[in-house]
Amino acid sequence: MVEEEEEVLNPSGDIAEEKEPEKGCCGALCTPIQWFRMLCVELHWSFVLGVVVVYGVSQGLGGALYRVGTEYYMKDVQKVQPSEAQFYQGITNIPWLVKPLWGLLTDVLPIFGYRRRPYFIIAGSVGVMAMLVLSFHAKLHIALALLALTTGSGGVAVADVTIDACVAQNSINHPSLAADIQSLCALSSSIGALLGFSVSGIFVHLLGPKGVYGLLAIPFGLVFLIGTLIKEPHSPNFAYTQVNQKLVDAGKSMWTTLKCPDVWRPCVYMYFSLALSLNILDGLFFWYTDSKDGPHFSQENVGYIFSIGSVGSLLGAVLYQSVLKDHPFRDLLFWTQLIYGVSGTLDLMLVLRLNLKFGIPDYFFVVIDESVSQMTGRLKWMPLLVLSSKLCPPGIEGTFFALLMSIDNVGLVSATWGGGILLHVLKVTRTQFDNLWLAILIRNLLRLAPLCLLFLVPRADPNSSILPTEIANTKEDIETLETKNVELVSLVNGADDR
Repeated sequence: MVEEEEEVLNPSGDIAEEKEPEKGCCGALCTPIQWFRMLCVELHWSFVLGVVVVYGVSQGLGGALYRVGTEYYMKDVQKVQPSEAQFYQGITNIPWLVKPLWGLLTDVLPIFGYRRRPYFIIAGSVGVMAMLVLSFHAKLHIALALLALTTGSGGVAVADVTIDACVAQNSINHPSLAADIQSLCALSSSIGALLGFSVSGIFVHLLGPKGVYGLLAIPFGLVFLIGTLIKEPHSPNFAYTQVNQKLVDAGKSMWTTLKCPDVWRPCVYMYFSLALSLNILDGLFFWYTDSKDGPHFSQENVGYIFSIGSVGSLLGAVLYQSVLKDHPFRDLLFWTQLIYGVSGTLDLMLVLRLNLKFGIPDYFFVVIDESVSQMTGRLKWMPLLVLSSKLCPPGIEGTFFALLMSIDNVGLVSATWGGGILLHVLKVTRTQFDNLWLAILIRNLLRLAPLCLLFLVPRADPNSSILPTEIANTKEDIETLETKNVELVSLVNGADDR
Protein backbone atom coordinates (compact mmCIF):
# COMPACT_ATOMS: atom_id res chain seq x y z
CA MET A 1 0.00 0.00 0.00
CA VAL A 2 2.84 2.35 0.84
CA GLU A 3 4.52 1.55 -2.43
CA GLU A 4 1.30 2.37 -4.30
CA GLU A 5 1.04 5.75 -2.53
CA GLU A 6 4.63 6.55 -3.29
CA GLU A 7 3.99 5.63 -6.87
CA VAL A 8 1.11 8.10 -7.05
CA LEU A 9 2.94 10.91 -5.30
CA ASN A 10 6.20 10.52 -7.16
CA PRO A 11 6.10 12.93 -10.09
CA SER A 12 8.66 10.89 -11.95
CA GLY A 13 6.83 7.59 -11.41
CA ASP A 14 5.02 5.38 -13.88
CA ILE A 15 1.62 6.86 -13.17
CA ALA A 16 2.85 10.36 -13.98
CA GLU A 17 4.32 9.04 -17.19
CA GLU A 18 0.99 7.45 -18.11
CA LYS A 19 -0.85 10.75 -17.50
CA GLU A 20 1.55 12.72 -19.68
CA PRO A 21 0.09 11.53 -22.99
CA GLU A 22 -3.40 12.46 -21.77
CA LYS A 23 -2.40 16.11 -21.87
CA GLY A 24 -1.35 15.66 -25.46
CA CYS A 25 -1.23 18.74 -27.66
CA CYS A 26 -3.32 20.85 -25.27
CA GLY A 27 -0.39 20.95 -22.82
CA ALA A 28 1.34 23.63 -24.88
CA LEU A 29 -1.95 25.52 -25.11
CA CYS A 30 -2.63 25.32 -21.38
CA THR A 31 0.82 26.54 -20.37
CA PRO A 32 0.33 30.18 -21.50
CA ILE A 33 -3.13 30.21 -19.89
CA GLN A 34 -1.73 28.92 -16.61
CA TRP A 35 1.07 31.48 -16.80
CA PHE A 36 -1.47 34.26 -17.37
CA ARG A 37 -3.63 33.06 -14.48
CA MET A 38 -0.56 32.90 -12.24
CA LEU A 39 0.21 36.53 -13.00
CA CYS A 40 -3.40 37.50 -12.24
CA VAL A 41 -3.17 35.76 -8.85
CA GLU A 42 0.27 37.02 -7.89
CA LEU A 43 -0.06 40.55 -9.25
CA HIS A 44 -3.87 41.00 -9.19
CA TRP A 45 -6.15 41.01 -12.22
CA SER A 46 -6.54 44.80 -12.32
CA PHE A 47 -2.82 45.26 -12.92
CA VAL A 48 -2.83 42.62 -15.65
CA LEU A 49 -5.89 44.24 -17.26
CA GLY A 50 -4.18 47.62 -17.19
CA VAL A 51 -1.10 46.18 -18.90
CA VAL A 52 -3.18 44.52 -21.61
CA VAL A 53 -5.19 47.69 -22.33
CA VAL A 54 -2.31 50.18 -22.24
CA TYR A 55 0.39 48.07 -23.88
CA GLY A 56 -1.78 45.78 -25.99
CA VAL A 57 -4.72 47.89 -27.14
CA SER A 58 -3.45 51.48 -26.86
CA GLN A 59 0.22 51.10 -27.78
CA GLY A 60 0.12 47.82 -29.71
CA LEU A 61 -3.05 47.88 -31.80
CA GLY A 62 -3.44 51.66 -31.66
CA GLY A 63 0.25 52.25 -32.33
CA ALA A 64 0.09 50.04 -35.43
CA LEU A 65 -2.89 51.92 -36.84
CA TYR A 66 -1.22 55.22 -35.93
CA ARG A 67 2.05 54.32 -37.66
CA VAL A 68 0.55 53.30 -40.99
CA GLY A 69 -2.08 56.05 -40.90
CA THR A 70 0.51 58.75 -40.13
CA GLU A 71 2.88 57.54 -42.83
CA TYR A 72 0.14 58.00 -45.44
CA TYR A 73 -1.15 61.17 -43.76
CA MET A 74 2.24 62.84 -44.11
CA LYS A 75 2.84 61.48 -47.61
CA ASP A 76 -0.58 61.91 -49.24
CA VAL A 77 -2.40 64.55 -47.18
CA GLN A 78 0.38 66.88 -45.99
CA LYS A 79 2.71 65.93 -48.90
CA VAL A 80 6.01 66.39 -47.05
CA GLN A 81 9.50 65.10 -47.84
CA PRO A 82 10.93 62.01 -46.05
CA SER A 83 13.41 64.12 -44.05
CA GLU A 84 10.58 66.47 -43.00
CA ALA A 85 8.43 63.52 -41.93
CA GLN A 86 11.31 62.32 -39.75
CA PHE A 87 11.60 65.77 -38.17
CA TYR A 88 7.85 65.98 -37.51
CA GLN A 89 7.91 62.52 -35.99
CA GLY A 90 10.50 63.74 -33.49
CA ILE A 91 8.24 66.68 -32.57
CA THR A 92 5.26 64.44 -31.87
CA ASN A 93 7.46 62.36 -29.56
CA ILE A 94 8.26 65.34 -27.30
CA PRO A 95 5.69 64.29 -24.62
CA TRP A 96 7.71 61.12 -24.17
CA LEU A 97 10.82 63.15 -23.36
CA VAL A 98 9.17 64.68 -20.27
CA LYS A 99 7.94 61.40 -18.82
CA PRO A 100 9.59 62.18 -15.44
CA LEU A 101 7.15 65.08 -15.10
CA TRP A 102 4.18 62.75 -15.57
CA GLY A 103 5.85 60.28 -13.20
CA LEU A 104 6.32 62.91 -10.50
CA LEU A 105 2.69 63.96 -10.80
CA THR A 106 1.39 60.42 -10.47
CA ASP A 107 3.71 59.70 -7.53
CA VAL A 108 3.16 62.80 -5.38
CA LEU A 109 0.04 64.64 -6.61
CA PRO A 110 -3.23 62.72 -6.21
CA ILE A 111 -6.46 64.08 -7.69
CA PHE A 112 -9.64 63.68 -5.65
CA GLY A 113 -7.79 61.24 -3.42
CA TYR A 114 -6.55 58.95 -6.21
CA ARG A 115 -3.04 58.75 -7.63
CA ARG A 116 -3.55 56.70 -10.79
CA ARG A 117 -7.19 56.71 -11.84
CA PRO A 118 -7.37 60.43 -12.77
CA TYR A 119 -4.29 60.22 -14.96
CA PHE A 120 -5.76 57.35 -16.97
CA ILE A 121 -8.95 59.38 -17.36
CA ILE A 122 -7.06 62.52 -18.43
CA ALA A 123 -4.92 60.54 -20.90
CA GLY A 124 -7.96 58.89 -22.47
CA SER A 125 -9.92 62.16 -22.70
CA VAL A 126 -7.23 64.26 -24.42
CA GLY A 127 -6.45 61.39 -26.78
CA VAL A 128 -10.07 61.01 -27.87
CA MET A 129 -10.37 64.76 -28.55
CA ALA A 130 -7.11 64.94 -30.51
CA MET A 131 -7.99 62.00 -32.75
CA LEU A 132 -11.48 63.34 -33.46
CA VAL A 133 -10.04 66.73 -34.48
CA LEU A 134 -7.65 65.04 -36.93
CA SER A 135 -10.45 62.85 -38.25
CA PHE A 136 -13.21 65.41 -38.84
CA HIS A 137 -11.23 68.46 -39.97
CA ALA A 138 -11.09 68.67 -43.76
CA LYS A 139 -7.42 69.67 -43.98
CA LEU A 140 -5.51 70.91 -40.99
CA HIS A 141 -2.53 73.20 -41.40
CA ILE A 142 0.64 71.25 -40.69
CA ALA A 143 1.21 73.20 -37.45
CA LEU A 144 -2.27 72.37 -36.12
CA ALA A 145 -1.93 68.78 -37.27
CA LEU A 146 1.35 68.47 -35.37
CA LEU A 147 -0.31 69.98 -32.31
CA ALA A 148 -3.12 67.40 -32.44
CA LEU A 149 -0.68 64.54 -33.06
CA THR A 150 1.52 65.72 -30.19
CA THR A 151 -1.51 65.95 -27.90
CA GLY A 152 -2.50 62.39 -28.78
CA SER A 153 1.08 61.27 -28.20
CA GLY A 154 0.92 62.99 -24.81
CA GLY A 155 -2.18 60.99 -23.92
CA VAL A 156 -0.41 57.74 -24.72
CA ALA A 157 2.67 58.88 -22.75
CA VAL A 158 0.64 59.73 -19.62
CA ALA A 159 -1.15 56.37 -19.73
CA ASP A 160 2.19 54.65 -20.31
CA VAL A 161 3.95 56.26 -17.37
CA THR A 162 1.00 55.49 -15.09
CA ILE A 163 1.06 51.78 -15.88
CA ASP A 164 4.87 51.88 -15.79
CA ALA A 165 4.60 52.78 -12.10
CA CYS A 166 2.69 49.55 -11.56
CA VAL A 167 5.26 47.60 -13.56
CA ALA A 168 8.22 48.99 -11.60
CA GLN A 169 6.50 48.49 -8.24
CA ASN A 170 5.54 44.90 -8.97
CA SER A 171 9.00 44.16 -10.36
CA ILE A 172 10.46 45.24 -7.02
CA ASN A 173 7.84 43.48 -4.87
CA HIS A 174 8.18 40.30 -6.95
CA PRO A 175 11.79 40.25 -8.21
CA SER A 176 11.42 36.67 -9.45
CA LEU A 177 8.57 37.84 -11.72
CA ALA A 178 10.34 40.91 -13.15
CA ALA A 179 11.13 39.18 -16.44
CA ASP A 180 7.62 37.67 -16.57
CA ILE A 181 6.07 41.12 -16.15
CA GLN A 182 8.13 42.50 -19.01
CA SER A 183 7.19 39.45 -21.07
CA LEU A 184 3.51 40.20 -20.39
CA CYS A 185 4.06 43.79 -21.55
CA ALA A 186 5.94 42.68 -24.65
CA LEU A 187 3.46 39.94 -25.56
CA SER A 188 0.51 42.31 -25.13
CA SER A 189 2.23 44.91 -27.30
CA SER A 190 3.26 42.40 -29.96
CA ILE A 191 -0.14 40.70 -30.22
CA GLY A 192 -1.85 44.08 -30.37
CA ALA A 193 0.56 45.26 -33.06
CA LEU A 194 -0.03 42.06 -35.04
CA LEU A 195 -3.78 42.65 -35.04
CA GLY A 196 -3.37 46.37 -35.74
CA PHE A 197 -1.01 46.00 -38.67
CA SER A 198 -3.19 43.22 -40.13
CA VAL A 199 -6.10 45.61 -40.58
CA SER A 200 -4.24 48.93 -40.90
CA GLY A 201 -3.75 48.79 -44.66
CA ILE A 202 -7.38 47.83 -45.22
CA PHE A 203 -8.62 50.69 -43.04
CA VAL A 204 -6.31 53.21 -44.73
CA HIS A 205 -7.60 52.05 -48.12
CA LEU A 206 -11.28 52.15 -47.10
CA LEU A 207 -11.35 55.12 -44.73
CA GLY A 208 -8.21 57.07 -45.57
CA PRO A 209 -5.61 58.25 -43.03
CA LYS A 210 -8.08 60.63 -41.34
CA GLY A 211 -10.61 57.84 -40.93
CA VAL A 212 -7.95 55.78 -39.17
CA TYR A 213 -7.47 58.61 -36.71
CA GLY A 214 -11.18 58.41 -35.94
CA LEU A 215 -10.81 54.72 -35.12
CA LEU A 216 -7.93 55.56 -32.77
CA ALA A 217 -10.42 57.29 -30.47
CA ILE A 218 -11.54 53.78 -29.41
CA PRO A 219 -8.24 52.72 -27.74
CA PHE A 220 -8.14 56.07 -25.94
CA GLY A 221 -11.70 55.42 -24.76
CA LEU A 222 -10.59 52.09 -23.28
CA VAL A 223 -7.79 53.87 -21.42
CA PHE A 224 -10.46 56.18 -20.00
CA LEU A 225 -12.43 53.08 -18.96
CA ILE A 226 -9.39 51.65 -17.13
CA GLY A 227 -9.29 54.85 -15.11
CA THR A 228 -12.81 54.13 -13.87
CA LEU A 229 -12.27 50.42 -13.19
CA ILE A 230 -8.77 50.00 -11.76
CA LYS A 231 -8.75 49.41 -8.03
CA GLU A 232 -6.55 51.57 -5.83
CA PRO A 233 -6.73 52.95 -2.28
CA HIS A 234 -8.61 56.21 -1.76
CA SER A 235 -6.82 58.91 0.27
CA PRO A 236 -9.32 61.75 0.75
CA ASN A 237 -7.27 63.53 3.44
CA PHE A 238 -4.12 64.02 1.44
CA ALA A 239 -2.04 66.99 2.62
CA TYR A 240 -1.58 69.02 -0.55
CA THR A 241 0.59 71.48 1.35
CA GLN A 242 3.28 68.81 1.43
CA VAL A 243 3.40 68.41 -2.34
CA ASN A 244 6.28 70.86 -2.79
CA GLN A 245 8.34 69.09 -0.14
CA LYS A 246 7.59 65.71 -1.67
CA LEU A 247 8.65 66.99 -5.07
CA VAL A 248 11.92 68.20 -3.57
CA ASP A 249 12.44 64.89 -1.75
CA ALA A 250 11.69 62.91 -4.91
CA GLY A 251 14.12 65.07 -6.89
CA LYS A 252 16.86 64.53 -4.29
CA SER A 253 16.24 60.80 -4.26
CA MET A 254 16.38 60.66 -8.06
CA TRP A 255 19.61 62.65 -8.15
CA THR A 256 21.19 60.48 -5.45
CA THR A 257 20.26 57.36 -7.39
CA LEU A 258 21.35 58.75 -10.73
CA LYS A 259 24.81 59.65 -9.36
CA CYS A 260 25.42 56.01 -8.46
CA PRO A 261 27.83 54.44 -11.01
CA ASP A 262 25.71 51.28 -11.05
CA VAL A 263 22.86 53.43 -12.41
CA TRP A 264 24.30 56.14 -14.66
CA ARG A 265 26.64 53.78 -16.52
CA PRO A 266 23.79 51.58 -17.87
CA CYS A 267 21.86 54.78 -18.68
CA VAL A 268 24.70 56.00 -20.88
CA TYR A 269 24.76 52.69 -22.71
CA MET A 270 20.98 52.66 -23.20
CA TYR A 271 21.04 56.15 -24.71
CA PHE A 272 23.82 55.48 -27.20
CA SER A 273 22.51 52.04 -28.16
CA LEU A 274 19.30 53.76 -29.30
CA ALA A 275 20.72 57.07 -30.60
CA LEU A 276 23.28 55.36 -32.84
CA SER A 277 20.63 53.17 -34.48
CA LEU A 278 19.60 55.88 -36.94
CA ASN A 279 15.94 55.81 -37.95
CA ILE A 280 15.50 56.11 -41.72
CA LEU A 281 12.12 54.35 -41.89
CA ASP A 282 10.40 57.23 -43.68
CA GLY A 283 12.95 57.07 -46.47
CA LEU A 284 12.31 53.34 -46.80
CA PHE A 285 8.54 53.83 -46.66
CA PHE A 286 8.57 56.40 -49.47
CA TRP A 287 10.72 53.99 -51.50
CA TYR A 288 8.37 51.06 -50.76
CA THR A 289 5.44 52.96 -52.25
CA ASP A 290 7.28 54.58 -55.16
CA SER A 291 6.10 53.43 -58.60
CA LYS A 292 9.34 54.20 -60.43
CA ASP A 293 12.32 53.10 -58.33
CA GLY A 294 10.62 51.09 -55.60
CA PRO A 295 8.42 47.97 -55.40
CA HIS A 296 5.26 50.17 -55.41
CA PHE A 297 3.46 48.32 -52.61
CA SER A 298 -0.24 49.08 -52.14
CA GLN A 299 -1.74 50.25 -48.86
CA GLU A 300 -3.00 46.75 -48.09
CA ASN A 301 0.42 45.27 -48.83
CA VAL A 302 2.13 47.74 -46.50
CA GLY A 303 -0.24 46.78 -43.69
CA TYR A 304 0.27 43.06 -44.33
CA ILE A 305 4.04 43.48 -44.40
CA PHE A 306 4.04 45.26 -41.05
CA SER A 307 1.60 42.70 -39.60
CA ILE A 308 3.74 39.74 -40.61
CA GLY A 309 6.75 41.66 -39.36
CA SER A 310 5.07 42.04 -35.98
CA VAL A 311 5.01 38.24 -35.77
CA GLY A 312 8.78 38.56 -35.54
CA SER A 313 8.34 40.89 -32.58
CA LEU A 314 6.02 38.36 -30.96
CA LEU A 315 8.52 35.56 -31.58
CA GLY A 316 11.23 37.71 -30.04
CA ALA A 317 9.13 38.18 -26.89
CA VAL A 318 8.40 34.43 -26.70
CA LEU A 319 12.06 33.57 -27.29
CA TYR A 320 13.17 35.95 -24.55
CA GLN A 321 10.59 34.59 -22.09
CA SER A 322 11.35 30.95 -22.87
CA VAL A 323 15.12 30.90 -23.33
CA LEU A 324 16.91 34.18 -22.67
CA LYS A 325 15.29 35.88 -19.67
CA ASP A 326 17.77 34.51 -17.10
CA HIS A 327 20.96 35.31 -19.04
CA PRO A 328 23.30 38.06 -17.75
CA PHE A 329 22.58 41.50 -19.18
CA ARG A 330 25.98 42.11 -20.72
CA ASP A 331 26.22 38.78 -22.54
CA LEU A 332 22.69 39.00 -23.88
CA LEU A 333 23.06 42.61 -25.05
CA PHE A 334 26.28 41.79 -26.88
CA TRP A 335 24.65 39.15 -29.07
CA THR A 336 21.37 40.99 -29.59
CA GLN A 337 23.13 44.23 -30.60
CA LEU A 338 25.44 42.33 -32.95
CA ILE A 339 22.56 40.48 -34.60
CA TYR A 340 20.54 43.70 -34.79
CA GLY A 341 23.37 45.43 -36.64
CA VAL A 342 23.93 42.55 -39.06
CA SER A 343 20.20 42.20 -39.78
CA GLY A 344 20.22 45.65 -41.39
CA THR A 345 22.07 44.10 -44.33
CA LEU A 346 18.71 42.81 -45.56
CA ASP A 347 17.55 46.40 -46.16
CA LEU A 348 20.71 47.04 -48.14
CA MET A 349 20.15 43.96 -50.31
CA LEU A 350 16.56 45.02 -50.95
CA VAL A 351 17.35 48.59 -52.02
CA LEU A 352 20.21 47.38 -54.24
CA ARG A 353 17.71 44.91 -55.76
CA LEU A 354 20.01 41.97 -55.05
CA ASN A 355 17.00 39.90 -54.04
CA LEU A 356 15.73 40.01 -57.64
CA LYS A 357 19.10 38.72 -58.88
CA PHE A 358 18.60 35.71 -56.60
CA GLY A 359 15.03 35.26 -57.84
CA ILE A 360 13.37 36.37 -54.58
CA PRO A 361 10.27 38.55 -55.09
CA ASP A 362 10.19 41.95 -53.38
CA TYR A 363 7.11 41.19 -51.26
CA PHE A 364 8.52 37.91 -49.91
CA PHE A 365 11.90 39.47 -49.19
CA VAL A 366 10.40 42.52 -47.45
CA VAL A 367 8.32 40.24 -45.21
CA ILE A 368 11.48 38.35 -44.18
CA ASP A 369 13.34 41.63 -43.69
CA GLU A 370 10.61 43.17 -41.52
CA SER A 371 10.20 40.00 -39.43
CA VAL A 372 13.91 39.72 -38.70
CA SER A 373 14.15 43.43 -37.92
CA GLN A 374 11.20 43.31 -35.50
CA MET A 375 12.45 40.15 -33.76
CA THR A 376 16.00 41.40 -33.26
CA GLY A 377 14.72 44.81 -32.17
CA ARG A 378 12.48 43.18 -29.56
CA LEU A 379 15.31 40.97 -28.29
CA LYS A 380 17.52 44.04 -27.96
CA TRP A 381 14.84 46.10 -26.21
CA MET A 382 13.52 43.65 -23.61
CA PRO A 383 16.68 43.21 -21.52
CA LEU A 384 16.99 47.02 -21.47
CA LEU A 385 13.47 47.24 -20.03
CA VAL A 386 14.20 44.63 -17.37
CA LEU A 387 17.46 46.39 -16.54
CA SER A 388 15.59 49.70 -16.22
CA SER A 389 13.07 48.22 -13.79
CA LYS A 390 15.98 46.94 -11.67
CA LEU A 391 17.45 50.45 -11.38
CA CYS A 392 14.36 52.03 -9.79
CA PRO A 393 14.68 52.99 -6.08
CA PRO A 394 11.71 52.14 -3.83
CA GLY A 395 9.25 54.93 -3.17
CA ILE A 396 9.67 56.75 -6.51
CA GLU A 397 9.46 53.77 -8.87
CA GLY A 398 7.08 55.47 -11.30
CA THR A 399 9.10 58.68 -11.45
CA PHE A 400 12.49 57.05 -11.83
CA PHE A 401 11.28 54.47 -14.34
CA ALA A 402 9.80 57.37 -16.31
CA LEU A 403 13.18 59.13 -16.12
CA LEU A 404 14.93 56.07 -17.52
CA MET A 405 12.32 55.73 -20.26
CA SER A 406 12.69 59.42 -21.11
CA ILE A 407 16.43 58.86 -21.53
CA ASP A 408 15.58 56.05 -23.92
CA ASN A 409 13.09 58.27 -25.73
CA VAL A 410 15.70 61.02 -26.08
CA GLY A 411 17.83 58.35 -27.72
CA LEU A 412 14.97 57.42 -30.08
CA VAL A 413 14.32 61.05 -30.98
CA SER A 414 18.05 61.56 -31.56
CA ALA A 415 17.99 58.56 -33.89
CA THR A 416 14.93 59.91 -35.71
CA TRP A 417 16.33 63.39 -36.22
CA GLY A 418 19.76 61.99 -37.03
CA GLY A 419 18.17 59.77 -39.66
CA GLY A 420 16.28 62.76 -41.05
CA ILE A 421 19.48 64.78 -41.30
CA LEU A 422 21.20 61.84 -43.02
CA LEU A 423 18.38 61.55 -45.57
CA HIS A 424 18.52 65.32 -46.19
CA VAL A 425 22.32 65.36 -46.62
CA LEU A 426 22.19 62.42 -49.02
CA LYS A 427 19.34 64.09 -50.93
CA VAL A 428 16.82 61.29 -50.45
CA THR A 429 13.45 62.88 -51.38
CA ARG A 430 9.92 61.82 -52.30
CA THR A 431 11.10 60.79 -55.77
CA GLN A 432 14.93 60.50 -55.55
CA PHE A 433 16.38 57.40 -53.88
CA ASP A 434 19.82 57.09 -55.51
CA ASN A 435 21.67 57.43 -52.18
CA LEU A 436 19.24 55.46 -50.02
CA TRP A 437 21.61 52.48 -50.06
CA LEU A 438 24.37 54.66 -48.61
CA ALA A 439 22.09 55.84 -45.80
CA ILE A 440 21.34 52.20 -44.95
CA LEU A 441 25.04 51.30 -44.99
CA ILE A 442 25.91 54.16 -42.62
CA ARG A 443 23.04 53.17 -40.33
CA ASN A 444 24.22 49.54 -40.22
CA LEU A 445 27.77 50.51 -39.28
CA LEU A 446 26.56 52.83 -36.52
CA ARG A 447 24.39 50.04 -35.08
CA LEU A 448 27.58 48.13 -34.24
CA ALA A 449 29.17 51.06 -32.40
CA PRO A 450 27.36 50.41 -29.03
CA LEU A 451 29.30 47.15 -28.72
CA CYS A 452 32.26 49.26 -27.64
CA LEU A 453 30.23 50.56 -24.66
CA LEU A 454 29.11 47.23 -23.22
CA PHE A 455 31.55 47.60 -20.33
CA LEU A 456 29.03 50.09 -18.90
CA VAL A 457 26.41 47.35 -18.46
CA PRO A 458 26.53 45.21 -15.27
CA ARG A 459 27.20 41.51 -15.56
CA ALA A 460 24.29 40.78 -13.22
CA ASP A 461 21.36 38.61 -14.29
CA PRO A 462 17.70 39.68 -14.13
CA ASN A 463 17.08 37.76 -10.88
CA SER A 464 19.67 39.66 -8.85
CA SER A 465 19.57 43.12 -7.30
CA ILE A 466 21.61 45.87 -8.95
CA LEU A 467 20.99 48.88 -6.71
CA PRO A 468 23.34 49.33 -3.73
CA THR A 469 21.82 48.42 -0.37
CA GLU A 470 21.84 52.01 0.90
CA ILE A 471 19.63 53.07 -2.04
CA ALA A 472 17.42 50.00 -2.14
CA ASN A 473 16.48 50.33 1.57
CA THR A 474 15.46 53.96 1.70
CA LYS A 475 13.20 55.81 4.02
CA GLU A 476 10.86 56.47 1.12
CA ASP A 477 10.43 52.72 0.74
CA ILE A 478 9.22 52.36 4.31
CA GLU A 479 6.91 55.35 4.03
CA THR A 480 5.50 54.08 0.77
CA LEU A 481 4.78 50.65 2.17
CA GLU A 482 3.18 52.12 5.27
CA THR A 483 0.93 54.59 3.47
CA LYS A 484 0.44 52.37 0.40
CA ASN A 485 1.11 55.23 -1.98
CA VAL A 486 1.51 53.10 -5.07
CA GLU A 487 -1.55 51.55 -6.65
CA LEU A 488 -2.31 47.89 -6.00
CA VAL A 489 0.19 47.63 -3.10
CA SER A 490 -2.52 46.45 -0.73
CA LEU A 491 -3.70 43.98 -3.34
CA VAL A 492 -0.20 42.68 -3.88
CA ASN A 493 0.32 42.30 -0.14
CA GLY A 494 -2.92 40.37 0.07
CA ALA A 495 -1.74 38.03 -2.65
CA ASP A 496 1.57 37.56 -0.86
CA ASP A 497 -0.23 36.69 2.39
CA ARG A 498 -2.05 33.93 0.64
